[in-house]
This record gives sequence, C-alpha cells and structure tokens, in this order.
Amino acid sequence: MSAPETDPRYPVGKFEYAGPATDAERQALIAAIAEAPARLRAAVRGLTAVQLNMPYREGGWTVRQVAHHLPDSHMNGYVRCKLAVTEDTPTIKPYDENRWSQLADVRNAPVDTSLALLEPLHDRWVTFLRTLSGADWERSYVHPEYGTTYSLDKVLALYAWHGRHHVAHITALRERKGW
Repeated sequence: MSAPETDPRYPVGKFEYAGPATDAERQALIAAIAEAPARLRAAVRGLTAVQLNMPYREGGWTVRQVAHHLPDSHMNGYVRCKLAVTEDTPTIKPYDENRWSQLADVRNAPVDTSLALLEPLHDRWVTFLRTLSGADWERSYVHPEYGTTYSLDKVLALYAWHGRHHVAHITALRERKGW
C-alpha cells in the first residue's frame, strides 16, 4: 500500500510493481525517464543557494543533494541495465547512496553540473531502452544487498518512479514554502 500523498518521504507514493508491462506501458515509462531531466531542471529553476541547501523534509536530504543524487543513481541504473542485457543475471555492485550524498562534490558542486550530466545520460538510456525486444525485458540482475533479482521490466518501472519521486520532493517543498 502506498504512503499517503501528504507523507513528505513519498510525495508520489511508494514504489509498487504491478508486474510485466505492456508495450504501451513500457513506452510511457520510457517517456517518464526521458522527461526526468527537464522536470528536475524546472523544479530547481530560480532557487537560491539557501533554498538549494534546505532539506525537503526534516531529516531528509537537501534540494542540492537530491539534484545530485539523481544522476548518481541513474548512472548506476543505466549501467545495471546494460549489464543485464550483456551478461547472464549478473550480480550488480551496490553503492551507499547516503554516504555518496555526504561527499564534497554533492555538498558543493553547482546543481547545473548534475543537470548537465543527467540530460545526455538519459538521452543514451532512453535510446538504449527503446532498442530492447520483448525477451530483453525479462533479462535481470541480482541486487546482493536485497537478495532480489530485478527484471529489466521492473527496473524500468522503478527508475521511472524514482525520477518522479525525487522531483516531487523538490516541487512539494517549493509548494509548502511558497517558492
């Protein structure tokens, strides 16, 4: 069951996977991935340094950390997808997103750097995703941290949600603050 929309941790609800998507559903999910960089750019447009360094919720990451997290996460996601297609059920390398969010580049780099990184990354990822055949969506990788096998079909749904999820952290904060 999804968290209520009023829960600042999950402004679009928790991730839920309903099972393999239809071709039309996959195209919509790919479109969501394609749109994520522009949505993030719009979400942070015009924010001051003070606003960028404000957490989106008490105990949460700052807007700056969220903006830098998306390319960090999606670079990993893109590589994991390619590994799943080119290897037989590979075990991926997890990363500690909370520790990454504390690194100096995340705390100090301009948000524009991550916006500029996310756009071509998503261009490549979307190009790759649009080439996958029906059988490719069944290919998978193992996430050792969770002991779970993820099909590319589920990964597609997860990352489409992930972009919406984090952009909504920023837009919900802007709405609450009247920015």
